[in-house]
Amino acid sequence: MREIDELVHGDDPAWPELREMLSVGSVPAQVLSSDVDEGRRCLLQMQVTARSVLGALALNTGGLLVDHGWVRVFGGGSETGGGLPSLAQVNRFPADFDPVWHPATGLIVGHDVVGGVFALNGGDPAAAGRPGAPGQMTYFAPDTLEWEAMEMGHSGWLSWLLSGRSEMFYDGLRWPGWREEAAALAFTQGISVYPFLWSEEAQADLAATSRRPAPMREIIGVAADFARQMGPSDPGFLGDV
Repeated sequence: MREIDELVHGDDPAWPELREMLSVGSVPAQVLSSDVDEGRRCLLQMQVTARSVLGALALNTGGLLVDHGWVRVFGGGSETGGGLPSLAQVNRFPADFDPVWHPATGLIVGHDVVGGVFALNGGDPAAAGRPGAPGQMTYFAPDTLEWEAMEMGHSGWLSWLLSGRSEMFYDGLRWPGWREEAAALAFTQGISVYPFLWSEEAQADLAATSRRPAPMREIIGVAADFARQMGPSDPGFLGDV
C-alpha cells in the first residue's frame, strides 16, 4: 500500500500535459473546480499516482464536461453543491480507506447524457460479464443494452474524446439540436428519449423521438432494467449518480 503523499508527489505529474491537451483539443471541454480532500480520497483508494491521467483528473479537477456536456468525465468531485460526483461517489468507495476493497466489476469513469456508461475493466473482465482485456475501456451502449469493448486504456479514451473521433462513435445517437439540449442540463440530469433508443422506432428516425430532461439515475436505471429483461445478461453496476 502506498501512502497519499507518495501518490500525490512525484516526478512527471500528468496534469500539465493533460491541461495542455484540454486547451488544444478539437472538442470543447469544461474543467470543473475540484474538492481537494475528495480528490485525495479517490487517489488513495484507487492507489494510482498523479503521474497517471486518472490520478491527475481526481487530484486536479472536479470532473470534465466534454463536447457541450454530452460526456461527463468523473474526477475528484466538485467543491460546490450541484456539481459532478467524484469517482469515489460514483463507484461507492468505502468512507475510509480499505486496502482490500476494489470495484468488483470495473471502475465507472464517465457517463453520457443518454445513459451510456464508460468503465475501466478490472483484473477479470470475463468474470464481471464485460468484454475486452484488463485495464481496457468498455462502454454500456444505451441503443443495444450491451457492453462493448473499446480497445483502449483510460488515457487513450480521454485523448479520443478530446480529438473529435467520437463523432462517428455517436452516429445514430445524436439528433439535430443535441448540443443545445445537452448544454442546458443540470449535472444531475440526462436526456430521456422516447421511444427508447433501443427501439426500432428510435433507430429508424431518431429526430422524431420525444426528449426531455430527466434524472440521470432514472435514465440509467431504466436502461439497466430493460437490459436485464431483454439483453443477453445483467449489465451490473452502472454508477451511483
